[in-house]
Amino acid sequence: MCGRYTLATEPEDLMERFQLKSLPFQLEARYNIAPGQLIPAIIGEQGERRIGQLRWGLVPYWAQDEKIGYKMINARAETLTEKAAFKQLFVRKRCLIPADGFYEWKQTEKGKQPMRILMRDGQLFSFAGLFDTWTSPDGRKVHTCTIVTTKPNELVKDIHDRMPVIIRQEDEDLWLDRDTFDAERLQSLLVPYDATRMKAYPVSPLVGNPRNDKPECIEEISSPA
Repeated sequence: MCGRYTLATEPEDLMERFQLKSLPFQLEARYNIAPGQLIPAIIGEQGERRIGQLRWGLVPYWAQDEKIGYKMINARAETLTEKAAFKQLFVRKRCLIPADGFYEWKQTEKGKQPMRILMRDGQLFSFAGLFDTWTSPDGRKVHTCTIVTTKPNELVKDIHDRMPVIIRQEDEDLWLDRDTFDAERLQSLLVPYDATRMKAYPVSPLVGNPRNDKPECIEEISSPA
């Protein structure tokens, strides 16, 4: 699964990397992003990219209760076309979720050790996401999203049995294209990312508490648990 990630970048770098013309909200460095929080997400609209904020934890438009979102922070790539909550979104409501790292917990003899996983060059990348809008009984609109996961690559499999789908930069336009739908081609993007381009290191148990959102969360520790 993917339950925590980081996005600690300058607004200008985010806009340049993802070809954005504007940033309609204040972007703050985030070192421990957790489900239930508002997160930046990018959609394609008439050939251009637009960024906004979605709540992490999908609430399908047909849901009876928005609390379902806490159970739907991830969507398995292998069953996107089978699950009622995801198959329609896979057709027209795909998004990119910018990140610069994510956390997984590795089981060791001394307990679970949090690990930060990122690109070797430290550059920004994007998770494959799906989004939807739910309307509450009183008319309130709730915009939410989920992160797609797949089997782990050679690096991550030593840490966890799932990993988020990372869309290659050259495939991002295809993922965002809402005007055409080629299920087979899109499914081909939902594979483990190249492990040789990634690295992982141990971090402080601080990341276990989502209230801890500070630079110390991403610092490598020399004496893991």
